[in-house]
Amino acid sequence: MAATYEEIISDLKKRIFKPVYFLAGEEPYYIDLITDYIEGNVLQEEEKSFNQVIFYGEDTNITSVIETARGFPMMSSHKVVIVKEAQSLKKIEDLIIYVDKPLPSTILVINYKYKAIDKRTKFYKALESHAVYFDSARLRDYQVPAWIERYLMTQGIKIDPSASALLTEYLGTDLHKIVNELSKLIITLPAGRPLITVSLIEKNIGISKDFNNFELQKAVGEKNILRANMIVHHFANSPKDNPITLSIASLFSFFSKLLTYYYLTDKSKNNAAAALKINPFFVKDYEVAAAKYNVSKTVQIINLLRTYDMKSKGYGDTSSEPGDLLKELVFKTLHI
Repeated sequence: MAATYEEIISDLKKRIFKPVYFLAGEEPYYIDLITDYIEGNVLQEEEKSFNQVIFYGEDTNITSVIETARGFPMMSSHKVVIVKEAQSLKKIEDLIIYVDKPLPSTILVINYKYKAIDKRTKFYKALESHAVYFDSARLRDYQVPAWIERYLMTQGIKIDPSASALLTEYLGTDLHKIVNELSKLIITLPAGRPLITVSLIEKNIGISKDFNNFELQKAVGEKNILRANMIVHHFANSPKDNPITLSIASLFSFFSKLLTYYYLTDKSKNNAAAALKINPFFVKDYEVAAAKYNVSKTVQIINLLRTYDMKSKGYGDTSSEPGDLLKELVFKTLHI
């Protein structure tokens, strides 16, 4: 049975347990949350010594897991068997023998990160019929700012749209890393001011609010030549902290969305935000850029970005430094 994170946690809190939980997918954050909840909350502390067993995929095998899962609990209603890093477990599909006939008193948790089971296989069909199957998909870049806002909202904290965009640009889609950095920020919040700002991020995480890809994207969109050049020169002086591939990807995303924006019949803030998959706060950036770059120029810039993406990876230009390539790219973009 496929289930969502919310459904699984809701049942666990009600102490509605299933014999097998197979937690898979590219995003490990929710997989670990469910695993940790079961590990910490199903059994009382005094029950865990005899009734809770934790394996690691690299250090065990399917036979050991099945034999342990088939054992009855001692002085407890349940036995908990957890396999962490199960993606390293060889012949995982052989678990089908147990999944088809699980022991009701055992709660078997398979923590299978970074990939999913092929849904065409007999093993997946067995999981679908006799287990709880959770597929944790990795968020897309454009989904992360909204996720950050929702996460903080559950704790009574707000975040400026620019701040959530900056965190996304700096941290990517790794939810473990994002939550870790948010925890640091929450601790530093002034009493009575539950708001995370760009300045707070700069002060406590070390991300520059002035020199980052988000600001470069904005400067180029505004055709602010002085500002764009200042950012590019800063990047060139610290290339390890500002990889050219990320700068090109950021600009490519922006101009691709700008091209979409041109062809919207309804350019109202909310409709444009939905179409571009952005926070409505940032629609004005595309309005400004649309006045600076027409459709023809936008297409030329997208092609230019593709060319420099190849150059940055060593195709057609193996001698130029990444900083010089970025300076050249931004100059051509601003003067196209």
